[in-house]
Amino acid sequence: MKQKLSVASRILVAFASGALIAVFFLPAWRIDLFAPQYPEGLTMNIWINGLSGEVDVINGLNHYIGMKHITVDMFPEFKFLPYTVGFFMLLGMIVAVTGRTKFLLYYLILSAVGGAAAMIDFYKWEYDYGHNLDPTAPIQVPGMSFQPPLIGHKRILNFDAYSFPDVGGWIVIAAGALSFAVLFSEWWHHRKIQKKTKIKMPAMTAPLLLFASFLVISCNPKPEPFKYGKDNCDFCKMAIVDPKFGGEVVTKKSKVYKFDDVVCMARFLNSGSLNEGDIAKKVVINFEKENDFLDVDKAFFLVSPAIKSPMGSNAAAFATKEAAIKTKGSQEGELLLWDDLYQKIK
Repeated sequence: MKQKLSVASRILVAFASGALIAVFFLPAWRIDLFAPQYPEGLTMNIWINGLSGEVDVINGLNHYIGMKHITVDMFPEFKFLPYTVGFFMLLGMIVAVTGRTKFLLYYLILSAVGGAAAMIDFYKWEYDYGHNLDPTAPIQVPGMSFQPPLIGHKRILNFDAYSFPDVGGWIVIAAGALSFAVLFSEWWHHRKIQKKTKIKMPAMTAPLLLFASFLVISCNPKPEPFKYGKDNCDFCKMAIVDPKFGGEVVTKKSKVYKFDDVVCMARFLNSGSLNEGDIAKKVVINFEKENDFLDVDKAFFLVSPAIKSPMGSNAAAFATKEAAIKTKGSQEGELLLWDDLYQKIK
């Protein structure tokens, strides 16, 4: 990503980074507790460097079930979180000033890693807080834990506990989303430019490329492997299923006609559907190897009643005369070259 950010994108990144200052003046997270005796709810606000809300009341309630008193000293993170936020603000401003898209990507990766680390750390504190209970507490419920939800709602005894970002937290999330939107917008914009650049080639370039492609394709016509059970014979329309038989006629324009038996191939050629001058290749399947094509003029054909081909030609193609003789053995049959076979079965 060597391209530079647009002026508008730089301004938006600067705004998003500057918005992080809100967490110095607004709570980042909140936990609310509701119960019949507290219908108005009890709230604990978590800032980047402290706590607020009805913390004392919550501590008084938690004492009965053996949970620790919640104090600022329980969170060593409060000592370095302000510096962490300051680092991300500075990094965002560097992205805005330099306009390097690569720096914006790094900024977002670090933000995602930092956010994940913060949530993992918060979960570990909640787990310890809800499981490590005082065994001498007035109220004890065997097997019961009192871990608050990481995010969302959870029922704890007769309390409904809710855990969600507070105003400062939502601002941080919105800032991250804005920065990501800037990166996506830049990527999309440059992608469209690249597409237009490819379309607006010099006037002769596209025709020349098309002509060159045509020449390459035209000069290199080749057979296609059979898809047994899916391909159909272009003469008898039967499905091609036997890998020991068949053939193909390939035109100079690379159109491929497929046949399940040499008899179908010969009769197709004899039908006049193609001019001989339009044909680039005529190939047959090697009886001994699946999808191995042999040029008809170089193949050796064994015609024998012992060979049962799909459409009754009873002809098999071999790469060498020795292979054909070996397959024939002592059985009745004759060895033919393509021209003789063609005249015999067309």
